[in-house]
This record gives sequence, structure tokens and C-alpha cells, in this order.
Amino acid sequence: MLLNQFLLLSAILFTIGVYGVIVRKNGVLVLMSIELVLNAVNINLIVFSTYWGVAGQVFALFTIAIAAAEVGVGLAIVLLIYRNLRSVDIDELDEMKG
Repeated sequence: MLLNQFLLLSAILFTIGVYGVIVRKNGVLVLMSIELVLNAVNINLIVFSTYWGVAGQVFALFTIAIAAAEVGVGLAIVLLIYRNLRSVDIDELDEMKG
């Protein structure tokens, strides 16, 4: 396959992820959108690693590890928000200001 096809796929995933982060109000869906952005970055890293021999695969593994940590911390925050507000709506977070 051509380099352009992978870059187009990555750009589409990145665009969908950024759109999801901006538009969504549900905390879990925002986390899923961030994962889409990180997967788009991983596709770019792997493609450039395959074509030019750069150590992109190593960086992709680090990105996957960071994404796993982000999901763990993010879901813990969403669960605490749900416990306090009985909703995971991000717009209601301003009520928690102290």
C-alpha cells in the first residue's frame, strides 16, 4: 500500500478524535476520542518507521503505554465525578469548584 493511504487514514482518525473531544459532553466518550487521536499518531509512527527505518515502533509502544495509563487515570476521575454528581456530563464540572 502507499504511504498516502496510511496518512489519509491517520488524518481521518485524528479529525474524528479531535471532533469528538470538542463536541462530546460525556466524559467516557471524550476519553474514547483521545484514544482515537493517539491511535492516529501510532499509525503515523509505524508508517514512517516502515518507510524510513526510524525507531517509530519504539515510540508507538511508548504511546500505547501512555494511553493505557491515561485510560486508567481518566476512568478513575470519571468514576469520582459520577459518584459526586450522579452524571458524567462534563458541563456540570463547574459545580465542583471550591
